[in-house]
Amino acid sequence: MPGPGAESDRPRAPELSGVDLARQALVAAKEQARARGAAVQQKKQARRGGLRSGARADGRDPLPLGAAINRLITERGWETPAAVGGVMGRWPQLVGPEVAQHCEPQKYDEDARVLTVQCDSTAWATQLRLLAPQLVARLNQDLGQGTVKLIKVLGPGGPARRYGPLRAPGSTGPGDTYG
Repeated sequence: MPGPGAESDRPRAPELSGVDLARQALVAAKEQARARGAAVQQKKQARRGGLRSGARADGRDPLPLGAAINRLITERGWETPAAVGGVMGRWPQLVGPEVAQHCEPQKYDEDARVLTVQCDSTAWATQLRLLAPQLVARLNQDLGQGTVKLIKVLGPGGPARRYGPLRAPGSTGPGDTYG
């Protein structure tokens, strides 16, 4: 425990005179004024809709709708799904009106890069299976190489399953022979 003379060993802060106190008060007042001014400026900007754009273009300028959608697609990484969706809309132009009348794209698996197409008859399903390599090449030419690796062709759906008291247990009905 320090003795009575230990306090005198410690250096004391000099007593501030009136001029020094006035300087400190002036510095504190300036800092408070700057803070109030910044808060008032932020309120004004919020009231009028945020910062305004100057003479040069920047990220806050309004965009045409198409450019805004393209920017959103790029930022979210939706390029491939959007391109494939465009293919679904342009299907008749890509495959021709006759094929498009009988074969319709159903879904696209982005992970496996497989496009599934449903045909209305087994003859058209066979025809599309024969055309699949050329169609994959055409789609990759439009969408970018490797976007579609395989076209899965589905034939027509079988007849509706009927359930009732005259069914044998485990039987799937007329679909048994279609495999």
